[in-house]
Amino acid sequence: MKLAVVGGGSTYTPELIDGFARLRDVLPLAELVLIDPAADRLELVGGLARRIFAKQGHPGRISWTSDLDAGVDGADAVLLQLRVGGQAARNQDETWPLECGCVGQETTGAGGLAKALRTVPVVLDIAERVRRRNPDAWIVDFTNPVGIVTRALLTEGHRAVGLCNVAIGFQRKFARLLGVTPEQVELEHVGLNHLTWERAVRVDGEDVLPRLLAEHGDAVAEDLHMPRSLVDRLGVVPSYYLRYYYQHDEVVRELRRKPSRAAEVAAIEKQLLEMYGDESLDEKPELLAKRGGAFYSEAAVALTSSLLRDTGDTQIVNTFNNGTLPFLPDDAVIEVPAMVGATGARPLPVRPLEPLFSGLIANVTAYERLALDAALKGGRDRVFQALLAHPLIGQIAYAEQLTDDLLAHNREHLTWA
Repeated sequence: MKLAVVGGGSTYTPELIDGFARLRDVLPLAELVLIDPAADRLELVGGLARRIFAKQGHPGRISWTSDLDAGVDGADAVLLQLRVGGQAARNQDETWPLECGCVGQETTGAGGLAKALRTVPVVLDIAERVRRRNPDAWIVDFTNPVGIVTRALLTEGHRAVGLCNVAIGFQRKFARLLGVTPEQVELEHVGLNHLTWERAVRVDGEDVLPRLLAEHGDAVAEDLHMPRSLVDRLGVVPSYYLRYYYQHDEVVRELRRKPSRAAEVAAIEKQLLEMYGDESLDEKPELLAKRGGAFYSEAAVALTSSLLRDTGDTQIVNTFNNGTLPFLPDDAVIEVPAMVGATGARPLPVRPLEPLFSGLIANVTAYERLALDAALKGGRDRVFQALLAHPLIGQIAYAEQLTDDLLAHNREHLTWA
């Protein structure tokens, strides 16, 4: 079994490598190729990856290349974890929207749209080259904004599934609070990527969400950075990304007072790359935990194994709606539990959603459709329409200014701008 990772030079890749090494019985890899245009980073990350495999006794071969076509040739699955423009572009996404009093974030709002516009054309080019080399290969997308990118891939007919670490993060936190194993915890997770709610938490089939909130509500709310009273009133656990909606103005004030997350990550990455150059290092360093993306490796291994080994088990993924949420079009991409096997992901039935949740989902889905249209076709008017439709913006003056700012900060990445 051969796997390729596009964006393999990321400082986060050793987390993924560690998961492949520890879970080799779940996903038995014979070959792993790291692909990245940044040859200097690739050399450091690739060297550490080999040492991690060697220490943990993994027999698989690790190589790296800046040649995409050669790297994906013969791959059974290709993982996408790229960032067009790097942390510099992310820093812009997180800062210029604040000038309008709008949240600056890399996956939602104006910053999220900027990232989608930069990313979708690049990802589609990669996917087409993968398809020419190996039409049966699966594409697992971890590249943000996952919902929009996955919708682009599926709309173009690629064999793709989107993946996020929010659900597995909740599963692990809840298991720890409840004193059970993660495998015992089943989530009723529903919504869009970075716009989800946990409506039930089942342990061995019993919904223990009420007990979880009663006994551990303070800890849950603290992780979300939301008031305990809100979590109790909702009776569900919202994704922490919903802070940007439920507490927008408060978040903007917070973001204006501190360095951007991109600046923090850039500093962490500099330290990590220095560590990776130490040839005595043969495990992921503790500092990597501060980089973000917790449990991504476990989720990636489980999903890839399900696709390639046709396990038919349940994974929480991003895939076409196909009637699962009846108030959305079939080609909307939703994030829900799905049965995953050799033919892809098939969403499991979802209980009817309350208007408090379905209304926001429908609104953001409309924005995502307009965002994808702008990413595929370009044009100032399409960018403006997507921003005007976004529930975090929604005003003409803001949408006009943010359109100008977005284009000014992204001209080098947008051929049509």
